[in-house]
Amino acid sequence: MRAKRCLHLFIAAILALGCSQALAQDEGHGHGRGHDRDEFREDHDRDHFYEDHDREAMRGWYDEHHDHLPAGLRDRDRLPPGLERQLVVRGTLPPGLRAKMYPCPEELERRLPPPPPDCAHVVVGGHIVLLNRANFEIMDVFHFEL
Repeated sequence: MRAKRCLHLFIAAILALGCSQALAQDEGHGHGRGHDRDEFREDHDRDHFYEDHDREAMRGWYDEHHDHLPAGLRDRDRLPPGLERQLVVRGTLPPGLRAKMYPCPEELERRLPPPPPDCAHVVVGGHIVLLNRANFEIMDVFHFEL
């Protein structure tokens, strides 16, 4: 009888430990990458450099120039969804996207406020990015609605 009771207690302890381990791994999904992904999605809570009037100026410039492109060229600068997700405020521009970085057109640059020191307005995959040139930190992103 005593052995049966000890066996039941042992099984209960094993089950309790197994359940607690499963609950503890919920955040990281077992890959050690339990980064808070929501912090990257909630860009509206972050400090942005581009104000609403700057965004309207960029939309206006894009509307003026987008209509003059042939249909095949309009989507040429679009990034694949996986790369586009890497354009996040306070993130670092990955080396693969640095090769797709171009200077901002002068006409658009004149419509925008001057960038902070060590920063520049650049075009990455059809998006305007305010980038810190020293460490490739993304200060702000304007996603054109393509």
